[in-house]
Amino acid sequence: MNTSVTQTAARPEARPRANRSLWARLNKNKLMYLMILPGLIYFLIFKYLPMWGLVIAFQNYQPFLGIRGSEWVGFEHFERLFNEPTFWMLFRNTITLFILNLVFYFPVPIILALMLNEVRVKFFQRTVQTLIYIPHFMSWAIIVSLTYVMFTTQGGLINEWLASMGFQKISFLTEEAWFRPLYVMQVIWREAGWGTIIYLAAIAAVDVQLYEAARMDGAGRFRQLWHVTLPAIRSTIIVLLILKVGDILELGFDHIFLMLNGANREVAEIFDTYVYTAGLRQGQFSYSAAVGFFKAAVGLVMIVFANKLAKRYGEEGIY
Repeated sequence: MNTSVTQTAARPEARPRANRSLWARLNKNKLMYLMILPGLIYFLIFKYLPMWGLVIAFQNYQPFLGIRGSEWVGFEHFERLFNEPTFWMLFRNTITLFILNLVFYFPVPIILALMLNEVRVKFFQRTVQTLIYIPHFMSWAIIVSLTYVMFTTQGGLINEWLASMGFQKISFLTEEAWFRPLYVMQVIWREAGWGTIIYLAAIAAVDVQLYEAARMDGAGRFRQLWHVTLPAIRSTIIVLLILKVGDILELGFDHIFLMLNGANREVAEIFDTYVYTAGLRQGQFSYSAAVGFFKAAVGLVMIVFANKLAKRYGEEGIY
């Protein structure tokens, strides 16, 4: 009895101590939490609060009735999506472009970062970095416009050069076979330089003593890169790869929409452009919300799967 009374008497005292320690930690790191606050507010307002609107995916949403007054239809819109004749075309196009991005684009920032790290002339290194960063600050409208100027059959630089060499002009912008190569080249040109920032930061954090030990063992520049630099940034590569896999159905709307036309629609139409067509142009809000819900669910499943796979092979993962 005395023991139980003592424990119950101690419990109320333990809670204030825990609260005091929590507030002490918050007060100690208040500047750090203050720096985090704008990001938290952003995600709360623009990421979490709008998730309430996902309920219309299970309704026959009518704007004049609102969310509470609209009729509930369950999984009707999801059934319609999976039974649509265009579903597998959208799924095939989206997955194909994602795989092309993963195979051709994802390694490029890593290679660029490794190459820039080997440059010993700092002025040249910074100049190259600046030049490859610039395309990231251009909108996709500018990128696609430049592509049009370069590849159009009506006075395009590439086609004019082909014609001057005696070759036939090629319809790069309308032929289905050329859409995917152009798409990948545009992504690499715009984003590869910007993607090197994280890898260069990870390389800068590598212990210099590891390189000194490798040199003492007779390792040249390439062996140092292969046996020291790459293993040191492997965790960063894995984390970014997991996040990339989560965007398996999120390729972005504006880039594809600007490249899309009636001639290449069979290989260019993806879920993002389909949501725009069904939701905004045709007013099918509930159906387009169901398509977006499906995309988000697939992305979440892929992140969880990729994270578990990474942990199974000894990597840290993202959580």
